[in-house]
Amino acid sequence: MTSPVPASRIPEAVHRRRWAILGVLMLSLLIVVLDNSILNVAIKTIATPAPTGLGATQSEIEWAINAYTLVFAGLLFTAGLVGDRIGRKKVLLGGIAVFGIGSALAAESGSPGQLIAYRALMALGAAFVMPATLAVLMNVFEREEQPKAIGIWAGGVGLAIAIGPITGGALLDHFWWGSVFFVNVPIVIVALALMAWLVPDSRDPRPGRLDPVGVVLSVVGLVLLVYGIIKGGELADFTDAKVLATILAGLAVLAAFVVFEKRSDHPSLDVTYFRNKVFSAAMSAIALVFFALMGVTFFGVFYTQSVRGYSPLESGVLMLPLAIAQLLFAPRARLLVDRFGNKAVTTGGLLLIAATLAAFAAFEADTPIWLLEVVFFLMGTGMAHIMTPTSVVIMQALPREKAGSASALSNTFRQVGGALGIAVLGSVLATSYRDGIEDKLGLLPPGVRATAGESIEATLGVAEKLGPRGEALVTPAHDAFLHAMHVTALCGTGVALIGAVVTALFLPGRPPAGRRREEEPELVAAGE
Repeated sequence: MTSPVPASRIPEAVHRRRWAILGVLMLSLLIVVLDNSILNVAIKTIATPAPTGLGATQSEIEWAINAYTLVFAGLLFTAGLVGDRIGRKKVLLGGIAVFGIGSALAAESGSPGQLIAYRALMALGAAFVMPATLAVLMNVFEREEQPKAIGIWAGGVGLAIAIGPITGGALLDHFWWGSVFFVNVPIVIVALALMAWLVPDSRDPRPGRLDPVGVVLSVVGLVLLVYGIIKGGELADFTDAKVLATILAGLAVLAAFVVFEKRSDHPSLDVTYFRNKVFSAAMSAIALVFFALMGVTFFGVFYTQSVRGYSPLESGVLMLPLAIAQLLFAPRARLLVDRFGNKAVTTGGLLLIAATLAAFAAFEADTPIWLLEVVFFLMGTGMAHIMTPTSVVIMQALPREKAGSASALSNTFRQVGGALGIAVLGSVLATSYRDGIEDKLGLLPPGVRATAGESIEATLGVAEKLGPRGEALVTPAHDAFLHAMHVTALCGTGVALIGAVVTALFLPGRPPAGRRREEEPELVAAGE
């Protein structure tokens, strides 16, 4: 059994500047999360034909998002191990530098293909940043302060979500679409300077070896799986032979990955961690909530901009309540956990997420906008009360020396859940929309008809080119999209409810006061 780490492990000089270090770590987190929240607002602009955008199709937009997510998730295992092995400060500095270079290149992309490639490069850098931030946090804060620090860290996600859409909208109102990526560059420069000055280095004194076979299997499996799901949405047919073959091949490779990791003496994913039911339930909750939320964010942008007619900046402002709620409640969620326990708080958060997703199934083109704001605020509240307690459970379940691995695993589930959410719910949205608009496109030429049915933005783009003759397509496009959004929201609701059942069954309740101190080392031992 691993004993709790004594206070003397943290040097006094590091302990004194721990809150300044947390601020620098949040800045690093900011640029990684900011990128995705900015991109959500820019989706519509990037889908617009050149010179305003890149004329990206819905599939290309999904891959611009998923290329980042899949590379990020696929490399997190190795990134966590590398940080534990050679030092977290080194991988932080290197990762942020690569992320900055990728951002500058993405800003100058000349085609959707280039954008996808440079987003993958950004993900390569981000994969080394994200696990290192939590790993450093766990090594500069004592155990009793870790829940508070993790809560503030999670609140930083809310801050990034708030800044991202508004910053992105303001940039799109005044500059070209690439400015949403170029804005990362000055933040990267500041983060590099502060990190070199403030952040101490730390590593695992007994690190594991790298696992190239495991990395390749995980990346190939995820790419095949998500590609098959996206292709099924494009074709509006998940029974297509190529779609089924791709999905099944992805599942087979991921199964081979699990078997290989179980037998390996230096796995990138130690499957024995999942023998701890609490640890597994916390991981599942993170994956399921991001599955639901990322899918909803994807269609929410088209709802506010394409159906309601808001500008990118206005659309960003509309998401402010979601971010404010996270910023307010994430640092305070630990207080509710202390009073009611992980099970009640996390399950309640997932039920609240399910209720807000269900509310989207009732939204129409003329729904009062204040109702959307209330739903976003409640959604952020639910998310704050899921992320903080689950992150604390995961990070404290493993010894401090394995902080990089624990953080990598947590972020992998978050990113894979988000990627699959975009792929699955994006495909549901595309399929439902195509079914709803198909019979309204009969008068268009066959070649144009296929393009116009891809998404609401494609339909409205064709309608605009047709002039007065195209006006008849606008209302059917809105109606078809709203129906597709309702179906997708209900699917997300179901996923959130599954998460609530998992946490209600397996997360621990509030232990008696006398047993809390005893259970902490048991949880560490169970996670080994």
